[in-house]
Amino acid sequence: EPPCRQQLRHLQDSAGIAARLPPRLEGRWVSTGCEVRPGPEFLTRSYLFYSNRLFKALQFYYWDPSCRDPSYSLVIKGKLRLRQPSWITRGATEADYHLHKVGIVFHSPRAMREVASWINQTSGEGCRGFLPAGRSWAPGALYEVLSAKTERDCTAALGFAMHELSLVRVERRFQPLLQPQQSGSRLVEELYLGDIHTDWGERLHYRPTGYQRPLQSALHHAHPCPACGIISRADEHHPPVLPARAALPMQLSGSWVSTHCEVRPAVLFLTRYFTFHGNNHTWEGHYYHYSDPLCRQPTFTIYASGHYSQGIPSSKVRGGTELAFKVTQARVTPMDQVTVLMLNSSEPGSCGLAGSWSAGVEQDITPTNGCLALGIKLPHTEYELFKREQDTQERSLLYIGERPTDGSSPDSPDKRPTSYQAPLVQCAAASEEFSNYISLKYVGRKDANGIEALKPLPVAFLLFIALLFLRWD
Repeated sequence: EPPCRQQLRHLQDSAGIAARLPPRLEGRWVSTGCEVRPGPEFLTRSYLFYSNRLFKALQFYYWDPSCRDPSYSLVIKGKLRLRQPSWITRGATEADYHLHKVGIVFHSPRAMREVASWINQTSGEGCRGFLPAGRSWAPGALYEVLSAKTERDCTAALGFAMHELSLVRVERRFQPLLQPQQSGSRLVEELYLGDIHTDWGERLHYRPTGYQRPLQSALHHAHPCPACGIISRADEHHPPVLPARAALPMQLSGSWVSTHCEVRPAVLFLTRYFTFHGNNHTWEGHYYHYSDPLCRQPTFTIYASGHYSQGIPSSKVRGGTELAFKVTQARVTPMDQVTVLMLNSSEPGSCGLAGSWSAGVEQDITPTNGCLALGIKLPHTEYELFKREQDTQERSLLYIGERPTDGSSPDSPDKRPTSYQAPLVQCAAASEEFSNYISLKYVGRKDANGIEALKPLPVAFLLFIALLFLRWD
């Protein structure tokens, strides 16, 4: 069986993932590598939750995408109260948090000057004298940027908010031991926190409906993870400096597949599978959509194809490559009655042959220039950001730009992403896996997951589905 199919089937079995509701948060959770947030911002995180609901979160910010050159660190203290399961993001728990104080430590005079000028420019009266003029940099000095006691809050200038704590999910799984002489497995615990809005102006008041790259338990993390130990031992005065990683050239040829069930804001659960043909710069992609957070209940699949431009190094996001993707063809397979119903009741001429949809049967939507109900427009160009890396097990990873949180599409150069989605793993080299359909029994016949001309579903449709679920339960 080709490795790409194996990987997709392995995802389908959800690889023994368990998620407790409500989740248990006690203990320390750390980044597994250098994280990129929209902006771009480069950071690592180390969050400690106590059994009395208090927490202490450390965020370390860097000048560079390898997290080797620290600029400043934030120490965030507060209290977190878990509430009810989220009805928007299935599998997540909603939480309320209250910040007691936030302090900042600068790791260089340059960082201090830069942050001081942001705060002096954008803050109200209470913050203007945050750093007195002429105050020189003192290594290790902690400056308070937020205090609940004095009601002072100078954090807006940093684009800082902790809304990520308002959506929480913990997954437990077992990682098989890699060494041949060992049998058995090791517990891995991952903490998914709310996503950060891709538009800087929105991030201060955005309430998450998707997730960021997960943190892992400092005690129960996947091995090997050189960054985990370095980050868990760090503090605000000694920020983690991650080991140097070789940058990989942007060679896309071959096939790439999701490593886990992915969630998108406005909530779609999906897995993706792409093949890139470097010789003629064409690509094809399959998107398998589901209604549940373990990707077990298929809703519809999309197959899309087109061509892509020569990549150029990104001037905005160091380490990234800018590409343009053209989507010229697409086919849709509805996988459940809800989607069939929706497609059959869509405006004639707006999505395939009106009234002719049935579950498990693929239809070409190229003649109708896409599918309005699913937010697919054809032909369609997207301005993308890509990055290749190797993980600690020497597997090749492909990061594709994060989708705009508002559900729009990066269809102009100024909307090009500045951060990434969850990585795809290479499952076949250039010639191994040809562009045959992957027919997996659970995703129906010929099916799909491609570069996205795919917008999150219209809100009306999400409400429609929510109502149907309410009616059926």
